Amino acid sequence: MHLAQINVGRLLYPVGDPRVADFVNNLDAVNALAESSPGFVWRLKDEGSNNATSISAYEDPTILINMSVWETPEALYEFVYRTMHRRFVQRRKEWFELFGAQYMALWWIEEGHEPPVNEGQRRLAHLERFGATPYAFGFKSLAPAGMHEPLGDVGDGRAAPESYRICG
Repeated sequence: MHLAQINVGRLLYPVGDPRVADFVNNLDAVNALAESSPGFVWRLKDEGSNNATSISAYEDPTILINMSVWETPEALYEFVYRTMHRRFVQRRKEWFELFGAQYMALWWIEEGHEPPVNEGQRRLAHLERFGATPYAFGFKSLAPAGMHEPLGDVGDGRAAPESYRICG
């Protein structure tokens, strides 16, 4: 089993705006770091670039999506919180609105599977609706590895971010 993750964020300003330039200009370096990190397996990219900023996963074009697959939760955690990536996590409020709801979800997948965007959307929506379960969870509520069924229907998951309350 491998661990998949999705995280989303609504940019405060358009991708070309100088106020998010530090974030945008560092995408290639952060993505290269991820790909060279122990335990990295796969990440979502659009066809025209080395990132996913042009993938419109939701009706709101200011919502950016990131998805990746890792061998273990520990490998993902190491990358997110113990590399230069941590500096960007700490600066998230400079570039993204704060959701009053879930913006990140983890789940187990079979080795070799590259989850499509709609799978990530459903997992994130499930976590928002039902809380942490073996189907979708976070770092603080890791579920044991295995394939798990959802607790209930969340549709295609595309509507979930629209229901997010913006805080701050």
